[in-house]
Amino acid sequence: MSKPRVRVAIIGGGIGGLTAAQVLLRAGHEVTCFERAAELREVGAGIQVGPNAARVLHRLGLAEPLAKVAVQPVAVEIKRWDTGKVLGAIPGNPEISRRYGAPYYTMHRADLHAALRAGVPDAALRLGARCVGVTHGEREVIVRFADGSTHAADAVIGADGIRSQLRRSLSDDAPRFSGHVACRVLVPAARVPALASPPTVRIWLGPGQHMVCYPVSGGSLLNLATAMPSRSPAAESWIREGRREDALAMLAGWHEDLHAIMSAADGTLELPLYDRAALARLGEGRVTLLGDAAHPMLPFFAQGAAQAIEDAWVLGRCLEGVAPEGVAGALRRYEQARARRAAQIQRLSVRNGKLFQLPDGLRQRGRDLLLRRMSLESFDWLYGYDVTSAPIDPERRSDGGWGWRMGSGAPSPRMPEAS
Repeated sequence: MSKPRVRVAIIGGGIGGLTAAQVLLRAGHEVTCFERAAELREVGAGIQVGPNAARVLHRLGLAEPLAKVAVQPVAVEIKRWDTGKVLGAIPGNPEISRRYGAPYYTMHRADLHAALRAGVPDAALRLGARCVGVTHGEREVIVRFADGSTHAADAVIGADGIRSQLRRSLSDDAPRFSGHVACRVLVPAARVPALASPPTVRIWLGPGQHMVCYPVSGGSLLNLATAMPSRSPAAESWIREGRREDALAMLAGWHEDLHAIMSAADGTLELPLYDRAALARLGEGRVTLLGDAAHPMLPFFAQGAAQAIEDAWVLGRCLEGVAPEGVAGALRRYEQARARRAAQIQRLSVRNGKLFQLPDGLRQRGRDLLLRRMSLESFDWLYGYDVTSAPIDPERRSDGGWGWRMGSGAPSPRMPEAS
């Protein structure tokens, strides 16, 4: 007997949308992915992919293509902003791979996007299709597009980012400006060889801002992302050029390694940082949300793309063996399975941004003492969660604690909160 086949429309061709398309196509569903851009490409700069998401990518057959473009850093170091003193560190690969069964990757967003795109046939993609809304029916959903065309589907997945059109039907909330802008640069590793090898994720914490640097593009480039305060929010964009001179001025007093990287850059990209509140519900009827449309996160926990990838796999599991008439129930099961973990990581992303940017003083010293106790075990609840096999029902979840534990097994003392 053949498996039930569901017609799925995915709105958005980014990392989350393409992952969902691959998962659902492999399950035998009829999938069409609609992207508003006339050309399907990813911009931006670096991205970190933890083993909780890398595990899914490997299940999709991407281990080999990623080996050509991704980097497996050997350590993660957290440093003081001015002296460069290491405040805390955890081992990277290969220990992460041994512990969690998948590596920790750093890579260019475009390389991950291209690897995912290669697994989705052209026939399953529609470009230049801007969704303007949906009409719910008892047996199907009609997706409406700006050019007047429509598409009928049994299930509609909103993977259309932080300013999701489909989210508007569920909530009247709006993106929240964080008060920070990310300045991103890519520098040829040959220009700063002392920082390129061995491959390491370095994070500098300082008053009011922090910096993250790691290799991408097979190690040929270094990605530097700086989270800096900004009083003037701007529309979210991956392609707004900034001024290197402004970025260097913001680094006054910071460690010389940061000046070396920024000085070696040819230009900068600026991305104002937004998020949105967690939703009380992620879907309605035959429509649901995924990735940034559902739970957009600030980048201070390096889990935005990873959570979209987890979403996609759980969605596929929930739709497995489901007939068209059972789609609404399957989508509610997916939403219940994902809501708690995604909302918690959203909150931790905000909290990390405050902790990383504490002014020098008592709370900063307390934070630094706890960072000395940081261990890889602290992240078991995050990286050890295997979305490909863990129970889907929330009450049976086995993904451990819901906080950043910095000790060995028992809960750590409370991290100092920022005002």
